[in-house]
Amino acid sequence: MTKQVYEDYKYFLQDAGSFYVGSRYTLKEITMCEDIIYKFRKVVAESIIPSFDPEDTLETVLYYLKEDDFTLQLFKQMNAEARVSIKKKKKHLFGDEEEVYSTVYMKITELVRMSKEEKEERGLLIQELKGSKLALMTV
Repeated sequence: MTKQVYEDYKYFLQDAGSFYVGSRYTLKEITMCEDIIYKFRKVVAESIIPSFDPEDTLETVLYYLKEDDFTLQLFKQMNAEARVSIKKKKKHLFGDEEEVYSTVYMKITELVRMSKEEKEERGLLIQELKGSKLALMTV
């Protein structure tokens, strides 16, 4: 049997004002990947890894983040948003309803306010973390 490596949602992109990190990176992989900007790697290594396991993915960290965690303050300070897919009900012309997934950017504070049961009920899937480069420099 061959081992498959899941590489979707493992990427780093940046533009003039923002950076985007795929949610399937583990915290350890983030600190080791030289494609990711140095300041973000340093924040992960010094401030996030002590609170979480280095083998946790970024998705796991965001999914189980609590309102009293210091990590939440870091994400707030870097103006972080999470790109998520959420189930929504779509009504058709003749009254039929179906559930479809919609992709939206959600502030980290909104994500934290949702309970675990609500996240499961809405079929929440975290795809990436978006942060401000300028705000990251103040962390």
